[in-house]
Amino acid sequence: MSDNASGWQHWRRIHEPVERWFTLRPDADALVDFDGRRLCWSEFRAAIDAAEHQLIAALVRPGDRVMIVAENCVAAVAALYACSRLDAWAVMINARLALPEIERISAHCLPRLVLFTSAASQDAQHHADALAASAPVEGAFGIWRILHHVDSTSEPVAADATQVAAVIYTSGTTGEPKGVMLTHRGMLFVAFVSGHLRGLTQTDHVYGVLPISHVFGLSSTGNGTLTAGGALHCVPRFDPARLAAALRDGITVMQGVPAMFAKLLEYLDGRGEPLLAPRLRYMSSGGAPLDLDWKRRIEGRFGIPLNNGYGLTETSPTIAQTVLSDPRQDDSVGPLLPGMVLRIVDSESQPVREGEIGELLLAGPNMMKGYYRNPEATAAVLDADGFLRTGDLGRIDREGNLFIVGRAKEMIIRSGFNVYPAEIETVLNAHADVVQCAVIGRRVQGDEEIIAFVEITSGSGLDAGALKEFTGHKLAAYKRPQHIFIVAQMPAAATGKIQKHALLPLAEKLIARS
Repeated sequence: MSDNASGWQHWRRIHEPVERWFTLRPDADALVDFDGRRLCWSEFRAAIDAAEHQLIAALVRPGDRVMIVAENCVAAVAALYACSRLDAWAVMINARLALPEIERISAHCLPRLVLFTSAASQDAQHHADALAASAPVEGAFGIWRILHHVDSTSEPVAADATQVAAVIYTSGTTGEPKGVMLTHRGMLFVAFVSGHLRGLTQTDHVYGVLPISHVFGLSSTGNGTLTAGGALHCVPRFDPARLAAALRDGITVMQGVPAMFAKLLEYLDGRGEPLLAPRLRYMSSGGAPLDLDWKRRIEGRFGIPLNNGYGLTETSPTIAQTVLSDPRQDDSVGPLLPGMVLRIVDSESQPVREGEIGELLLAGPNMMKGYYRNPEATAAVLDADGFLRTGDLGRIDREGNLFIVGRAKEMIIRSGFNVYPAEIETVLNAHADVVQCAVIGRRVQGDEEIIAFVEITSGSGLDAGALKEFTGHKLAAYKRPQHIFIVAQMPAAATGKIQKHALLPLAEKLIARS
């Protein structure tokens, strides 16, 4: 590994390697905000300074949690690094979550304060209004609104890089929110090692459309770009027209979920426009399974390889990725990052033979510290040796490339976001006319869709449309089922347990008829 890739070991906090560029490249582009405002590195420093002063004025202390309810913008990025300076934990929350979801997370992590990036996100603005946050606060970082929580208690602070840098909430298989504690060490490792494998440099302009509230957008794209001294373009939401324009204007690196590439090509084809990306040198897919046919179609249009990768929120996130020197013609996610250790085991936790499929157990510098305030859930996935049970099934070929073949868990990945059936089932079961329900995922081109099967009380006039409206007020848009089927009876075992494996073929038949 080069000195550049191993440089993560010399730093204690994620803001430290970023701040060297303030001196080295003060007048070069660092950030492009959602509204087109461009910040050079010296202006970015002023933005972080202003954010830090605001947090200090709000009495944020080391070990406090600061919830950042945001869509991608300079204000969110500045808040992240200001938290790092203060040894506070940045709790990154997608503003597109429903208000009850945000309130549930807040009740769990007990933040010192909540920041809403109201200028960049209409949803954040609505949440700030609903929770009676402060009037807009403006500074070099942009605009945000503040909600104070005076009863928050600080957590202990570690002097080394094992200190928590950020918390990403994932609902988990129980439907209850789990706060994944990402350390400075883990995020530094991913920024340097994964960034080095992507060849990130100061000359890159990176399209930052993956949400900063998601570990892929936060750690790999966002922190990785700025650690390398490149320019990060903050894009709150995906829009194919905006992406097409950015590619024409000189974006050099594009990371996204497969559906983004597909929607871009669909947009261009619908308008009869050519794909123009004169400076694009690297593109990669992650956050969802990459269909091999789509990979070939996308590569044929772009004329460069579509790289693939694999990671988890709990691993900050990158575990494996394809490398520039070895473009893959298959659907491998590439070799493990240097420093990662993999065990592949069977259902009895015994090692499988070479080349065989098993559950992936991983250890490395990028492992989470655990789930915040949930030692039982932490112990269930992290063993005494530091290995994480991923719940994913895979195999390694003779060249050391990893192939993901399925998930032992039932998690659905919708538009790059982790969605857990239990969370949706909890919402559906709250309806008075619902007897029981089951939620599954169905793979479609470049994505997965969410399908719910529901049994209702006898004589009820409840239909799929009413249930969609019911869930619409309680779930983020990407968690809402695309199909809801009312069924007379669920397929069940003798014990009464719903046989979810029988639901997918049933869904295929029902969708084909519709």
